[in-house]
Amino acid sequence: MMKKRSDVPRRFFSSSEHKRIVAAIGEAERQTSGEIRFHVERDVPTGLPVEGDAYRRARVVFAELGMHATAARNGVLIFMAVRSRRFAVIGDEELHLRVGEGFWEDVVDVMSAAFAEDRFGDGLCDGITLIGEKLRTHFPYSEHDINELSDDISFS
Repeated sequence: MMKKRSDVPRRFFSSSEHKRIVAAIGEAERQTSGEIRFHVERDVPTGLPVEGDAYRRARVVFAELGMHATAARNGVLIFMAVRSRRFAVIGDEELHLRVGEGFWEDVVDVMSAAFAEDRFGDGLCDGITLIGEKLRTHFPYSEHDINELSDDISFS
C-alpha cells in the first residue's frame, strides 16, 4: 500500500526525492547554458481566467522568479500544484522558438506516466533529464557559463 503524500508543498517529496530532483537539475545544467527551475505550490490559485489552469499560473511564477532575465532567454520552469495534482512545463521565448510545442508535450508525457504511478521524483528527474538534453543541443555549455538561477526547489 502506498503512503499518502502530504498536500503541503514542502512535505510532498521525501528528503531523498528532494535531493535527487535538485541533483538532476544540477547535472542537466552542467551540460548547458540553460537554466531549469522547479516550483511547487499547494493549489493552482483561484481567480485565473481558466480555473485551475496550471499553465497560466506557471507563466506568472516564471515572471515572479525572474526567469525571463537569463542572458540567452533559455530558462525552463516546471510548475507543480501538489493538492490538485496539476503541473506545467514552460520555456522562455528563445528556447521555445528552437524546440517547438511538440517538445513540451513530450516532456509532459514522460512526467505524466511516472506521476500516474505515484513516482513523482522519478517523473521529475526523467523530465529534467530530457529538458537538459534538449537544452544542451540548442544551448551548449560554455566555459564562461554562470549559474544564473538557483537549482533548489522553490515553494509558495
